[in-house]
Amino acid sequence: QGFQVQRKSGWDTHGLPVEIAVEKQLNIRKEDIGAKISIADYNAHCRKAVLQYKEKWDALTIQMGYWLDNEHPYLTCDRNYIESLWHLLKQLYQKDLLYKGYAIQPYSPAAGTGLSAHEVNQPGCYKQVKDTTIVAQFKIEDTAHDYFLAWTTTPWTLPANSALAVGVHIDYVKVRTFNPYTGAPINVILAQAALQRYFKNDETTSTAAFAKYQAGDTSIPWQTIAHYKGTDLIGKKYGQLLPYIIPKTPAFRVVAGDFVTTEEGTGIVHIAPTFGMDDLRIAQQNGISPITVQRDTNAAVPIVDRQGRFVDEITDFAGKYVKAAYEPESIRQQPHYQSVDVLLAIKLKKENKAFQVTKYEHSYPHCWRTDKPILYYPLDTWFIKTTAYKQRLIELNKTIRWQPISTGIGRFENWLTHLVDWNLSRDRYWGTPLPIWRTKDRQEECCIGSSAELYEEVNKAVAAGFMQAPLPTDMDLHRPHVDKIVLVSPRGKPMYREPDLVDVWFDSGAMPYAQLHYPFNNQTGLQERFPADFIAEGVDQTRGWFFTLHVLSVLLFDSIAFKQVIANGLVLDAQGNKMSKRLDNTIDPFAMMAQHGPDALRWYMISNANPWDNLKFNPQGTSEEQDVFLLPSFFVLYANIDQFDETTPQVPCTERPIIDQWMLSRLHSLVQTVTEAYESYAPTQVARPIQDFVVDDLSNWYVRLNRKRFWQSEQGIDKLAAYQTLYTCLKTIAQLAIAPFYTEQLYQALHHNTQYKTVPSVHLTVHLTDFPQADDTVMNPTLEKKMNQIQSIVSLAHALRKKHQIKVRQPLARLLIPIDNAAAKAQIISLEAIIKAEVNVKQVIYRDDTTTVVTKNIKPNFRALGKRYGAHMKILTRVIAQLAQDDIQRLERGQHVVLDLSNVNVMLERTPSPAISAMPEVMLTPEDVIITTDSIPGWAVTSEREITVALDITLSDALRQEGIARELVNRVQNLRKDQGLAVQDKIAITLSSENAFIHETIRKYETYICHETQALTMRVVVGRTLGTTFDLDGYMTQINITPALKNG
Repeated sequence: QGFQVQRKSGWDTHGLPVEIAVEKQLNIRKEDIGAKISIADYNAHCRKAVLQYKEKWDALTIQMGYWLDNEHPYLTCDRNYIESLWHLLKQLYQKDLLYKGYAIQPYSPAAGTGLSAHEVNQPGCYKQVKDTTIVAQFKIEDTAHDYFLAWTTTPWTLPANSALAVGVHIDYVKVRTFNPYTGAPINVILAQAALQRYFKNDETTSTAAFAKYQAGDTSIPWQTIAHYKGTDLIGKKYGQLLPYIIPKTPAFRVVAGDFVTTEEGTGIVHIAPTFGMDDLRIAQQNGISPITVQRDTNAAVPIVDRQGRFVDEITDFAGKYVKAAYEPESIRQQPHYQSVDVLLAIKLKKENKAFQVTKYEHSYPHCWRTDKPILYYPLDTWFIKTTAYKQRLIELNKTIRWQPISTGIGRFENWLTHLVDWNLSRDRYWGTPLPIWRTKDRQEECCIGSSAELYEEVNKAVAAGFMQAPLPTDMDLHRPHVDKIVLVSPRGKPMYREPDLVDVWFDSGAMPYAQLHYPFNNQTGLQERFPADFIAEGVDQTRGWFFTLHVLSVLLFDSIAFKQVIANGLVLDAQGNKMSKRLDNTIDPFAMMAQHGPDALRWYMISNANPWDNLKFNPQGTSEEQDVFLLPSFFVLYANIDQFDETTPQVPCTERPIIDQWMLSRLHSLVQTVTEAYESYAPTQVARPIQDFVVDDLSNWYVRLNRKRFWQSEQGIDKLAAYQTLYTCLKTIAQLAIAPFYTEQLYQALHHNTQYKTVPSVHLTVHLTDFPQADDTVMNPTLEKKMNQIQSIVSLAHALRKKHQIKVRQPLARLLIPIDNAAAKAQIISLEAIIKAEVNVKQVIYRDDTTTVVTKNIKPNFRALGKRYGAHMKILTRVIAQLAQDDIQRLERGQHVVLDLSNVNVMLERTPSPAISAMPEVMLTPEDVIITTDSIPGWAVTSEREITVALDITLSDALRQEGIARELVNRVQNLRKDQGLAVQDKIAITLSSENAFIHETIRKYETYICHETQALTMRVVVGRTLGTTFDLDGYMTQINITPALKNG
């Protein structure tokens, strides 16, 4: 259609996937980088690891027919790519959209870096886990044994507790009871709504029960002794639960929390400011000190280090991982291994500080690359202020066409609605360095936006004495090279680079610009290509690539990045289960391509489900799709024999047989349908109509009906029209179909004898031809409708043959079509020859109604009518059963029938019914009834919608003989094929049968059999002969064929 898509390969070379693979390869951990291996050597390994797969990728794209420019790929680790990223970052910086802040962020100890919210919220990151949970007892100050109860699913955070939160409007109670582990008497405070969660038996009313209780009794008495509002508890102080580190500023009191509910837990929330977003916010609002430890740098750090281990000050558990998943497998498999959560539970039980310890299954976030649990951890990190543009992001998203729509207006818009600022920093080594330099006192800073600017600033630093020499022109912009650069501030102070890398998703989201080295090159190129007309990726990219593309485009250019997006669904196994190694239900796509070819695999996947829907993948289905691509062999075989020339002047469409006109009309209707589907980005709606056209209309209808036109020896207009019609269909399919290899093979087969250089209209490859255009002058909807009706009649007749086990090769006497519409009858009569040939009947007769061959029976559809007239269904059933045949026919035609029940008592000769009299009319629709047919002897009848056909299935001897002759021709043709004979090869036939009926049949149809099988002679002998034995209508017959010469 005149468009050019400039699409190049792209390599996301940075980030955790590469680094983790290299660490495994080198058998190191993150903390070893800079100690056991230099950063420069480590990054060199990362670069090498990325490029080792390039050749395999290039080969794969060729193998699968994936149209890409592999010779000029973009690599995110390329110097020019990074320079473009720096430019974009400076644009954000200058818009005051980059800032550094201290916040609780998702952190992956296994990867050694913080994560952004969109990384944590990708599909599959939240996993169901079963954790040890604790309801801890926090002793209230100045009481003998009064406690607050607070529930946590992360017991490892309890040593960091410094506050408790309650809901100001929640009702609380104090309960007298005993600790279930120590038996000690206690009074506990919790939400009234949570009582039944922790006290299962009935409340105790007598004091005697408390006196009788002994530690270990299964039934523990309890009694409510006081009531509070949340406001009554605010400000109350309690003792530190685990006093490993004593804070220097106030802590350990009850505060109000707007996030406290009673849906789970006790209605009192344990607050650990260093490990929760809400915890830090509420602690800062109330002047609550976090539990931290001081280090030599005078910095306060959390009680868990960045490897996920308790610091030394947590003496009982120093050096232990807070999550069992962080432990080496060899440790976890030890017989007596216990996680930190379990060890804490044991300690608190012994100290009368645990009220309940249970296992609890819940959803917990995991790192998208290591598959290990994350922590919420305090980080001093750089953010992009995405929340400043939240409304604009939502507004522009509404202009994007999403497939499916639910992903755009649901999943994606919901994500934007609850947007948080983008955590940009990554504490890693292989990635795009953050181009921000700051003085040590953080009073001055600059953001570098290009290599030229960096060189200029370095020259200033050289003059100031902070750098010894200018930078080399080809300097690598990765760590550790940029880490060594010291710049000079406006006040003459040294500035050092912020050590962070940029989130790898920034690399991906910036690809529309950075792949062009924008703005340093290709400014006009960006204008021509941006925004993208169409992108596609997995639905998991809703909060990944789709999100970052959208954010950067809106923040930087106030524009969408893409106009249309398909969020691809998942490929499931044949039963609809997710594929996984654990279930042993994975499919190797490379093996499938090797076995079936990429086009069959592609066609199967696209035609069986919309790309945005999940696909139940059945390997057998891929084999079946290959049948779609078998048709060209028929054309090529006969076209080569007849030396068909596609450049011969076309027979005008109006001068071709009606079947050709119909075929070309269907073709151009297909072009119109497929073009609309392509332009709507609906590839499944491209593949399915093409498949239906090729299989049903072209192969099983047109070619089958017109085989004899190709076989005839005369090279007349009729034969030429047949060739031109089939050639046009096949060439057009080659231009339409989503199968690059098959369509090229088809196109080359069609032009096998063409001299490309001498025929300007024939291109070297189908992929250089113009996309077909529908021709209104060829399209004939009326003719298509007529032929569709003929196809329905034939299909019903074939169904009757199959039901009565009568082969299509067996001729029958009559087909009856009841039809009372003169115009419709005339349409059928105009194509009657097709019906007779396809159904293999001698005569088609027409009747105004079906009563001559069939009786219609009718009964209510109880599922439909019962909902409306439940109490009256007994009466309605009798009334409907008495409907006239005319009424039944109206319902079959899709019309309504009104039942007048005002006289129903007379109709049914019964006592008047007041209930029926109250509903004088009932309108029946076709869906309200079930219509069945009973045929008369000797006829088989079936109906579908408004069409009914009746087939005379009585076989005379003459009909049987003709059927045997046709069956014999089929058997001979199969023998020709088995012997590898060419279409034009002549044969001699010898038959042996003891049956006189067979002998008579062969004498009668000898000329027909020889003509159809290219036989020069046919002998019938008595007694056994060489050959193959066949059952011809119950008579065993031997058939032998041999090649024969024309003069033989």
